[in-house]
Amino acid sequence: MLVSNITVFMPSVLTLIGIPGLESVQHWVGIPFCAMYLIAMIGNSLLLFIIKSERSLHEPMYILLGMLGATDIALANSIIPKMLGIFWFHLSDISFDCCLLQMCLIHTFQGIESGILLAMALDRYVAICYPLQYATIFTHQLVTQIGAVVTLRAFILVAPSLILIKCRFQFYHTTIISHSYCEHMAIVKLAAGNVRVNKIYGLFVACTVVGFDLTFITLSYIQIFIMVFNLSQKEARLKTFNTCIAHICVFLQFYLLALFSFFTHRFGSHIPPWIHILFSSIYLVVPPCLNPLVYGIKTKQIRINVVKMFSL
Repeated sequence: MLVSNITVFMPSVLTLIGIPGLESVQHWVGIPFCAMYLIAMIGNSLLLFIIKSERSLHEPMYILLGMLGATDIALANSIIPKMLGIFWFHLSDISFDCCLLQMCLIHTFQGIESGILLAMALDRYVAICYPLQYATIFTHQLVTQIGAVVTLRAFILVAPSLILIKCRFQFYHTTIISHSYCEHMAIVKLAAGNVRVNKIYGLFVACTVVGFDLTFITLSYIQIFIMVFNLSQKEARLKTFNTCIAHICVFLQFYLLALFSFFTHRFGSHIPPWIHILFSSIYLVVPPCLNPLVYGIKTKQIRINVVKMFSL
């Protein structure tokens, strides 16, 4: 980030430079990001179409998967088109309000995705540990309520960040953001003034969402593993465990990338800035791309419908 003694009063336009240190090769960097974007759009759209059109998939597990796919589409569209505009066409300028909107959308959709992953873990926990009560516990009404609560929680947690920036800061050291998208801390670091409150609240939101969701996901799978290994028949153990493999893969890639990005930003001061920005961008782009591939390969019902669709 560039810092000077000159301050700007309420800038109307900000400039995203992309990946600092890789400006000369950003057009090449854009190719894999574009490929992941296309995979995310096509894969998640196909997933939503199959779940909607196939009546046998109108079950809580697949409805939650559809909600995850819709969130991935929204998240990818919130970040990648602008990022590719920077990489390929040098469209670096973004209005201040649009930058705040992008920040709000990205962090809200991240929070929604984390909440849906928690709901999916609880769904598998009830289905495996309490199979006789599953139909009465995980109803369509409950899934709808979960979707509403997860969305509301994400918005309520992210909205104060937006308000704190708009209300507390009027002067900025620079209008140049050393990032490829509008992220909370990247904007806060531009401000001339005490940014401690904003930093603390940003850390609070991250720890609240990831800490809460990851804790209960871990507890759910501990109970599932205990249940699986207590089964007497090996075939029953394998069949039960196979229903969770896709979920486990998605959980691991989402939270491992999140934790890696978080710790490199907080404690990796010796790491070059381009590595920070590149990995934080990958963290947002990879899950929407991999999720439909993982579920398409590992979920039998979806795999069968995909094959059926393309064999027509």
